[in-house]
Amino acid sequence: MAKSVSAGSLAKRSLQSHTWLGLVVSAVMFLICLSGTIAVLHKEFERWEQPNIPETTEYTVEQVERAYTSFTEQYSDDTHHYYFVFPGTGIPRLVMEDDHRAHFVDEQGTLIEQENVTWSRMLVDLHLYLHLPHSFGMILVSACGALLCALIVSGLMAHPRIIKDAFKFRYGGDGLKENIDMHNRLSVWGTPFHLMIAITGAYFGLAGVFVTLIAQAFYDGDTQAVYDRAFTPEPELVQEIAPPDIGTAMRDLQGRVNTEGNLLFFTVHEPHTPQQFLEFFVKTPERLIYSENYRYDSAGNYLGKAGYSDGDGGMQTLYSVFRIHFGDFIGMPVKILYIVLGMMLTVVSATGMNIWLKKRQTRDALNLLWPAFVWGTPVALVVSALSYFAVAVSPTLVFWVALAVLAGLALRLNDEARIVPLYKQLLASVIALFWLVYLVRFGTAAFSVAALQVNVPLLAVAVWAMWSARRNKRKMMQFAASSAA
Repeated sequence: MAKSVSAGSLAKRSLQSHTWLGLVVSAVMFLICLSGTIAVLHKEFERWEQPNIPETTEYTVEQVERAYTSFTEQYSDDTHHYYFVFPGTGIPRLVMEDDHRAHFVDEQGTLIEQENVTWSRMLVDLHLYLHLPHSFGMILVSACGALLCALIVSGLMAHPRIIKDAFKFRYGGDGLKENIDMHNRLSVWGTPFHLMIAITGAYFGLAGVFVTLIAQAFYDGDTQAVYDRAFTPEPELVQEIAPPDIGTAMRDLQGRVNTEGNLLFFTVHEPHTPQQFLEFFVKTPERLIYSENYRYDSAGNYLGKAGYSDGDGGMQTLYSVFRIHFGDFIGMPVKILYIVLGMMLTVVSATGMNIWLKKRQTRDALNLLWPAFVWGTPVALVVSALSYFAVAVSPTLVFWVALAVLAGLALRLNDEARIVPLYKQLLASVIALFWLVYLVRFGTAAFSVAALQVNVPLLAVAVWAMWSARRNKRKMMQFAASSAA
């Protein structure tokens, strides 16, 4: 009898462990999908964080030279790179930076306000690393990309009628059928995009693992040799140590290619050493590759291009992964498309867990924590921005603390039917409060294009959240009435 009880207890504990593991995996996938969808607008968020910065798409060679000279004279820290960022990146601002800091540049080439993208970096780091140590976080997120590939393929194979029922959708009841249909329909409609995102996402973290394995197998452990096969190696130079002649290099580049609107940035590699060289990153509008790179020595003599635009298919594919994954091509129309398709994948991640919770026979803390997590995450993101702009508190710390508090609130409520409408109302409220804080913080700059391109959609989310909360309450009342009848 004791043995039977022990076996039953072990099975019960194993089931509980499996249940909680399922929650963790689903939660990680949801965080990655939601943060990635929002991070499509990371450039817009960078402008939004400092809306008072003057914007322009114009620049001169002399302006760039003055900014570089001022920056290198002001900061003497050891750095392996200097960068000058042009409006071709999609942010109509000029930025001079090194490995440690960045300054905006005005029309005279003078360094002005220091760049501060703390909240935007928090969002991107959440997507790329889940705020974990970067090496481990990147591998974990990429492994989730590989897992997502398997989930997509197995999901399609597990539902033979999924294509036939592509436009079937059922409303009402306790929400189970609605969640099932939403999960299946969005999965089918977004399959090509979801697979592309999963594959490219898996590449970012797992590429380093594959490079190590290939290096051990074929290059005696030399990982740099593997990278040199995939990407053009840096030039080997012997020259006198001298400041780079940026003006000569820029004028020569302008004579070789169309840089207007296409020049992303230039990098000064290994400054103040004999190996110093300049590398200009220039968009190639007819291709998906991130850029073609043009290289110059310290005296501004042309060394050649990296050759990504006319390299073999493998090289061009690898150099296109970033733009494909983040929708960084064509402009805002593609970003909007990526946001729509990304939200579809986020909803698929959430409804998968919803279905499992509604189907199982038991009710426990998971039924409270999951909706609190799904709807508490956007609330925590807004709260992190609100507190950062109000009192400059770390947005990463505030995000996780807010999420923990919202989870605790759900357990205290102990009523899963109230959580979703309550948290939607809370989302609308914190967005309204954020608008007030942002207006006080930036004054008239809050009505600039840089600010409104984020804040207007954010206000639309608040209006939708309030309307959806009321809709949820009506559905709950209708379901309760029909059940009582």
